[in-house]
Amino acid sequence: MANIKSALKRVKVSEKQNLRNRMEKSAMKTAIRRFDEALAGDDKEKQQKAYLNAVKVVDQTASNGVIHKNAANHKKAQLAKKQAKAQ
Repeated sequence: MANIKSALKRVKVSEKQNLRNRMEKSAMKTAIRRFDEALAGDDKEKQQKAYLNAVKVVDQTASNGVIHKNAANHKKAQLAKKQAKAQ
């Protein structure tokens, strides 16, 4: 463990950031999973809402720097592909 005051602070800050990043990534995965679950059902309106929510959450995750913007675009393309296939 670090002895220097600034290093101790960096450890605390990085732990806090790591927790925030994990929370955001988990929320993104949950939104994608809910979209997949909506695709399994028959309700088209629910599918559309789940798709829009998943895209929104993926964009927010990328804008906060948790995932790269190209990774976000890839995830959104995969979601769009699944939705098009379902329709």
